[in-house]
Amino acid sequence: MKDDAYAKAGVSIDRGNALIEAIKPAVKATKRTGLMGALGGFAGIFDLKACGYNDPLLISGTDGVGTKLKIALEANKHDTIGQDLVAMCANDILVQGAEALFFLDYYATSKLDVDVATSVITGIANACKDINCALIGGETAEMPGLYHDDDYDLAGFVVGAVERENLITGEHVQTGDAIYALPSSGLHSNGFSLVRKIVKDNNLSYNDTCPWDNAQTLGEALLEPTKLYANDIKGLLDTHKKNIHGMSHITGGGLLENIPRVLPDDLQMNLNHDAIFPLQPLFQWLQEKGGLTNEEMMRTFNCGIGFVIIAPASLKISDHVIGTIQAK
Repeated sequence: MKDDAYAKAGVSIDRGNALIEAIKPAVKATKRTGLMGALGGFAGIFDLKACGYNDPLLISGTDGVGTKLKIALEANKHDTIGQDLVAMCANDILVQGAEALFFLDYYATSKLDVDVATSVITGIANACKDINCALIGGETAEMPGLYHDDDYDLAGFVVGAVERENLITGEHVQTGDAIYALPSSGLHSNGFSLVRKIVKDNNLSYNDTCPWDNAQTLGEALLEPTKLYANDIKGLLDTHKKNIHGMSHITGGGLLENIPRVLPDDLQMNLNHDAIFPLQPLFQWLQEKGGLTNEEMMRTFNCGIGFVIIAPASLKISDHVIGTIQAK
């Protein structure tokens, strides 16, 4: 069969079909209770009642991975960026106590590279499987007039649920509560425009040996995927029930911007800098090479803390307490 006009314009239906076939096993592995239908339909179907909820609230979120994609492209490493996408969305709804039920992805590119796209979407599926979240569908778009060369972009959308009585809003946060820190797995997916500038200003390649860890390349170190907190937090919620007053996912804006988002208007945080600094080697290197102040670090990066829990100091959720809550 001769190439059709659409293929000559740069869009291949055959490549799209090949991708669907390539990702079917990974997507099928994310099946969970409540999922109805199969990959390839016009819409995904999910049966909330089948999950056993009595009085559920739906919680949704959407996000991308920012310019971390540029490093994946330059390092030619695409197998971890999918977890970043899932984690950025699922960690956000986790803040309100929600279980991620299903996920949809959007993959846009100039010309579909089936191998690259398969690697990315398999990463998405594996991350979904890790937190028992169904990859229920998605969209792949070839747009040669909008994207160029090997560029691609990602967006994710997650829907979760929480029983009404278990919703966490931050309204119960009170004076004297402790701010417990959970470690990040690295930079996660924020601040990469600055990271890339620092790398460029220091004349480094992503294939160079990592300056703070000679066992890997710089690209491998920077592409460490965003940590999924769902399983850890579920255990804490099951154990401590109503004693967890608030939670925060440390994303763009760092510690200084994200923790206040979950506080009542009459309260503020009091961070203990000695519990945050000195930083881990990755962040120390960025601070030194970028000439950044402590405040700039805490407003841009997670500084090694990817998620925080606000709860009574007597609860002793972890030994890493980075501050307390006080009245304004």
